[in-house]
Amino acid sequence: MNTASSTSPALSDAPLASPLAGRLRLLIVTLLVVALAEWIGSAQFQAGPGKVVLLPMLWALLIAAAWGTAQRRVPAAVRIDTGLQGLAGGLLNAALMLFVAKLSLTVGGALPLVMKAGWALFFQEFGHAFGTLVLGLPLALVLGIKREAVGSTFSVGREGNIAIIGEKYGMASAEGRGVLAEYITGTVLGALFIAILAGFVASLNIFDPRSLAMGAGVGSGSLMAAALGTITAQLPPHMVEEVTAIAAASNLLTMVVGFYFTLFLSLPACSWLYGKLEPVLGRLTKRGRQAVEEAAPDAKSALGGMHSVSLGDTVLAWVLMTGGVVIANALSYKVSPLVSLEGMLIVVAIVAVVTAVKRFVPRLPLVITLGVVATVVGIPGMFPFTGTVLELTGKLNFMAFTTPVLALAGFSVAKDLPLFRRLGWRIVVVSLAATAGTFLGATLIAEFFH
Repeated sequence: MNTASSTSPALSDAPLASPLAGRLRLLIVTLLVVALAEWIGSAQFQAGPGKVVLLPMLWALLIAAAWGTAQRRVPAAVRIDTGLQGLAGGLLNAALMLFVAKLSLTVGGALPLVMKAGWALFFQEFGHAFGTLVLGLPLALVLGIKREAVGSTFSVGREGNIAIIGEKYGMASAEGRGVLAEYITGTVLGALFIAILAGFVASLNIFDPRSLAMGAGVGSGSLMAAALGTITAQLPPHMVEEVTAIAAASNLLTMVVGFYFTLFLSLPACSWLYGKLEPVLGRLTKRGRQAVEEAAPDAKSALGGMHSVSLGDTVLAWVLMTGGVVIANALSYKVSPLVSLEGMLIVVAIVAVVTAVKRFVPRLPLVITLGVVATVVGIPGMFPFTGTVLELTGKLNFMAFTTPVLALAGFSVAKDLPLFRRLGWRIVVVSLAATAGTFLGATLIAEFFH
């Protein structure tokens, strides 16, 4: 859900043209969704040998998605139309920067614990890189999917992976259709799916929580938040900080190193394996290419809702996140709103400084730079003010950040549901299998080091 140069007027112009009243409406409704989700609270139920945990962040995702989908049936005063849903996607990118800053401060404060993970943090990246194709590619071929399988299983289809496929094959290619199908599936169902999966796997008690944390770092802020939330919900309080720090470090590593892993390792391997396996597994089904081609979205429509946000909208995202965290921290963790506000002002200040530098140095990678700066600031004893920063931001519960993040994601998802309905069920199943593969693959490799 990052920026893209290819946008369609129907989606990209509407958010930018939305009046101040529309933006205010999105702010208020999102905060209402956060409050409702936190009021509902957590729920869990048994599923065979494990259990499924539903946290407030998932209620926020579902409520917001339903609210956006039912835009024609809700009063105009609280309606989040397609234009505002597109804006929500843009705000989500800016809001996630506060989430990254909080996680990076956690990494800095718990750096000795992160360093104990040692080589596990590096080698688990092979699980993220190859887990998608190991689990997804054979399934895709058995289901009769052709070259679209390469685009949908070489990695979890986030923005960087779309760029890789677009450069190598072109977005009009079969591989391009595959990665777009993976992108849409991940956008609509990814957070919900990985949250349920991670929570269920954690409840089996067969993996070290640190391994699960590394598996959660798939390179997407919203997916990591969803997975980590259901993992930490089942841990004793004294382990939450360590597991959160390890997941944040893994996620940052996946975003930085993972791009090169997929470009130079997993994509060539996936293409080679397709050539070897398709003649064998492709015979097991009579299904052909046509169904996938008809179902898959084209690049213009799939990426049409992604656009860069203005400085004003960036500030709006920060205000929204601050309000959401204050509400969630008060309702679920009984932290005074003033205390939460103090911590949030520090987080916003760090993000604002890095964002300002980015505007003067456009080539600077924002997420990576922010992660490094916030981590350094959070290292105990690094600066005279570090102790105060850690004390105040430490009052901000990690899970309080996930609820407003996934509320925005829910509104953003609503605009993509028509595209999602066009995807064939086979490509959806394969995309979810790829998501499961990257989580389980990294978890399995990390487990060898614990």
